[in-house]
Amino acid sequence: MATNNQPVLIWDGDCAFCSRCVKFVEHRIQSRAIIISYQKASLDEFGLTDEQCSKALQWVDVDGRVRAGSRAVAALLRSSSGAWHILGVLIDMPIIRLIAAGGYQIIARNRKHLPGGTTP
Repeated sequence: MATNNQPVLIWDGDCAFCSRCVKFVEHRIQSRAIIISYQKASLDEFGLTDEQCSKALQWVDVDGRVRAGSRAVAALLRSSSGAWHILGVLIDMPIIRLIAAGGYQIIARNRKHLPGGTTP
């Protein structure tokens, strides 16, 4: 369940690329979500495992519904306002959702090679 009626975005705190993305979100996207690394989160409280969180970004809505990967990105953006909200709605549209999921998987598999990524 989300904390204090706020959704929660759970990310991989050991990933430098993920850290850069979270900094971008915190500075540019106004969301009411609590943003926490899975290494610091009480995952049992959210019904999540280390494995799930190490593979993909997780969004836990106020009703406890969990979305992962590109669906988590879309939920985060939808929780904001303005152009970010619209982008989140677009990403969550059926056909675009499939493309976004594929793109997310490519990025997730190669995140250590992306700018800010942690070298192996």
